[in-house]
Amino acid sequence: MLNILESISDATTGIDTLVKLFNTLRPKRAADAGKAIANVRTLTRLLKADPAHAQALRDYIVRLLGERRHSSLYTEIGVLSNDGFFTELKRRIAYRLLPPALGDEYLSDALDQLAHEQTDHLWIAAVPAADWLDLFDTIFTAVPGMRNVMLAGLLDAIRTLSYRVAAIGLEPKLTNFHTEIEVFDSPFTEQNREVNAYLDGYQLLLAGEAAEVEDARHLLVMLDQCEDVVAKIRKKALVQGTSIALTYLLVTLTQSVDRLRKLLFLVDTPDASAEARRAAAVALMLELIEAHNKKYTVRDLLADNIHLLARNVTENASRTGEHYVADKRSQLGGMFLSSAGAGVVIGFMALFKILMSYLRAAPLVEAFLFSMNYSLGFMFIHLLHFTVATKQPAMTASRIATGLQSRDGKYLDIDSMAELVNKVFRTQVWAVLGNLATAIPVAWLIAFGWQRITGHHLVSPDKAMHLLHDIDPIGSPALLYAAVAGVCLFLAGLISGYYDNKALYTRFAQRVSQRRGLGRLIGQQRLDRLGVYLENNLGGLMGNFYFGILLGTIGTLGFLLGLPLDIRHVTFSSANFATAIVGLDHNVSWQLVLKSVSGFLAIGAVNLMVSFALALWVALRSRQVRFKHGFALLKALGRRFITAPVDFFLGARDTAPLLPDESTIKR
Repeated sequence: MLNILESISDATTGIDTLVKLFNTLRPKRAADAGKAIANVRTLTRLLKADPAHAQALRDYIVRLLGERRHSSLYTEIGVLSNDGFFTELKRRIAYRLLPPALGDEYLSDALDQLAHEQTDHLWIAAVPAADWLDLFDTIFTAVPGMRNVMLAGLLDAIRTLSYRVAAIGLEPKLTNFHTEIEVFDSPFTEQNREVNAYLDGYQLLLAGEAAEVEDARHLLVMLDQCEDVVAKIRKKALVQGTSIALTYLLVTLTQSVDRLRKLLFLVDTPDASAEARRAAAVALMLELIEAHNKKYTVRDLLADNIHLLARNVTENASRTGEHYVADKRSQLGGMFLSSAGAGVVIGFMALFKILMSYLRAAPLVEAFLFSMNYSLGFMFIHLLHFTVATKQPAMTASRIATGLQSRDGKYLDIDSMAELVNKVFRTQVWAVLGNLATAIPVAWLIAFGWQRITGHHLVSPDKAMHLLHDIDPIGSPALLYAAVAGVCLFLAGLISGYYDNKALYTRFAQRVSQRRGLGRLIGQQRLDRLGVYLENNLGGLMGNFYFGILLGTIGTLGFLLGLPLDIRHVTFSSANFATAIVGLDHNVSWQLVLKSVSGFLAIGAVNLMVSFALALWVALRSRQVRFKHGFALLKALGRRFITAPVDFFLGARDTAPLLPDESTIKR
């Protein structure tokens, strides 16, 4: 470190010497905060001990700062570009593989050369701000014109960010979604007028043509109004849906306004002390270095954008999930009947799949036939307003996640949360029982009737034993395949929420009603009703369609790739069990029956747990909620079971006073 300081002279140019000095501050391990602090303090002591070294380093850094353009450092690092999500994604992937060339014109390139390690922000942030300020004071004490060297770049960045905010505020994707911007004076354009007037006055002040400049109070009010509009649009998007493009614009707009506010604080904020500005400068330095280290990180881009879109997707799934939560015994009875109806349809779907397997079609053709059987069957169940039990978790998980966070960011009362989880649990149990209550007898009747009508069994004894082996929880990978089916259920829930969001955002009902040709064919009133139905049910229909595609193709995909991939679904497994029993003429040992029944029940449990866990994880991440009271929640559920085991599974009687709804419980 001392050798590097001694090598700095008036003839020193380029950034290589500063890079070497910065490397001496970097500890071998980014997590070694003690070493980083010691290195910074050592450099400070060396500079204080020899003012000549401090003078040489000071002149060297000032020359570097004077030779480079500063504005891009503040306007680009940590602020998304206006290129759009997918363009930014491609750029980051390309630069991760091959970083861009660095030049000698921009200060941002200098930062790239200094903090070239992706973990630099960790040890830099670990050093106390007081130590950094002490080092800066030692280097830059009494530097003539130092403020003007930095000030010009800050002012240019403020103007650039202001124009960017105004341009984003006039984007059609944003103005068409929030038309109030066009009706009233847009705060995005108004802030630009204020910024230009403010900077023009500042330039006159620097040129000595004005005694003072008007402070930034009114400008900060305009930025507050910009943030209020962004908040309104995000709230509106939860009801009307959103898109990746709109979400990206909102993230970019928020980052630009936030950076603009920070730069204004550094330049001129009323009633701000010098110490406050110094602390803000260090905070901005740390922010820029961390953003620089992560500027080509794809994960951060996804985190900034996708969680907002996922929030809308899961929000729509949450509203759907409210229909899957029964409060009273009469509602549980309704859920049971609805699920029983689905079980009847699934009994016939199991029949069609067996018949399709006898065609011995090519693998891809067979996958297509199986997929259409599943997809059309599930869509038919949706049209009849029946319920497939395993479709619930992806919806109810979002419903639970909605109840996990209050408006002030605190968690709900544990007992209230336990009540909601208990409702979800017993509703799903009764839905599964409803599916099984009809799927098994319907499949048995079909197999028995087939044998009576045709004179031979629907499945041969070998095929029957194969069906029973497929649901063996110990002797086959049935539970692994059940987990794969749980992942498919989870994906179907996301797809459903995505299309619900898309239908709202694109005004699907209005688009359908505008098809004049179709209106002349079926009548405008019927077309309007069709549009409303599709807008309200597009997510459910598409979720069921793609769920069928997933179930029908996973097995073939595993066969083609040579991987152990297949699916096991509780309702189809139970129907296959009934078909196999008839195929064996009921000559089955009680041990095999017990193993098979426990097998499809275990498959159902895995289906539910996997899909529910994944959906709950995404719902929590989309809301940026961290729920850390799982053990307390389990204890509360245990108390409910011990206190009232009947009500735990059946719910309160309809005549009993109801517990308050989750949304009305005081946080």
